[in-house]
Amino acid sequence: MTPSRIPTGAVGGTPAVPADAADRLWVIVPARDEEDRLPDTLAALAAQHDTRIVLVLVDNASTDATPRVARDFAAGAPFPVRVLHEPRKGVGCAVDTGFRYAIAAGARLLARTDADCLPRPGWTAAARAALTAPGAGLACGRILARRDEHGPLGRAGFRVLVALAALFGRLRPAHRRRHGFRAPYRMHAGNNMAVTADLYTAVGGMPRRPSPTDRLFLNRVRRHTDRIARVRGMVVENSTRRLRAYGLAGTARWYLDRGAGPLGEDPR
Repeated sequence: MTPSRIPTGAVGGTPAVPADAADRLWVIVPARDEEDRLPDTLAALAAQHDTRIVLVLVDNASTDATPRVARDFAAGAPFPVRVLHEPRKGVGCAVDTGFRYAIAAGARLLARTDADCLPRPGWTAAARAALTAPGAGLACGRILARRDEHGPLGRAGFRVLVALAALFGRLRPAHRRRHGFRAPYRMHAGNNMAVTADLYTAVGGMPRRPSPTDRLFLNRVRRHTDRIARVRGMVVENSTRRLRAYGLAGTARWYLDRGAGPLGEDPR
């Protein structure tokens, strides 16, 4: 599918397509109603050691000031920024719109995080190194709990939930290699991933649907290739607000792919 709308101009008066587009890392950030958390994510990206990036912020039908926050940041950002609009609600729709926009603009190296996450300063450099290594395909890193949302107990609970979800994924019968997968299952978070444009296109991209989409995309990749790398230098601090909204049991349901149950939609 093609994006619902692709801007023909650029934000902040810079050229729509950088001359070195193929050499830059294009970072896609989907955002829906993130005016409160987005500034921290943008600041974390601006503080990267490697700022040879293009940021593509995809506003997913926000009802708050998210697009304005992104445009204000673009005016003084240390790298080009594109602000797109995806009216169809769903993180998969927003992510796919951003990736396909970047690929159409000449991107070869793609990465993604979320608008409530904090990539640590070495994140873009580690992602670039992973995607330019021989045989590169999909690279994913480590996710940790944000330190500004919960205390030590909350962060410990988050670690337990991530470990349980990873174990569930490995043991799940549907994920076994006899079903046509070319690589063993290992949980990778969509908010901390990098992928080559060639691989993204070859597997059909991110499913255009609401969350969860990460597991579906990973399995598309696993059916296509075994070039899936775990990169320790790619570290993202993940929001724990789902833990606050759902509690431990409800969050476990979500991470174990059981949905939100009676708790309503994803609070992200």
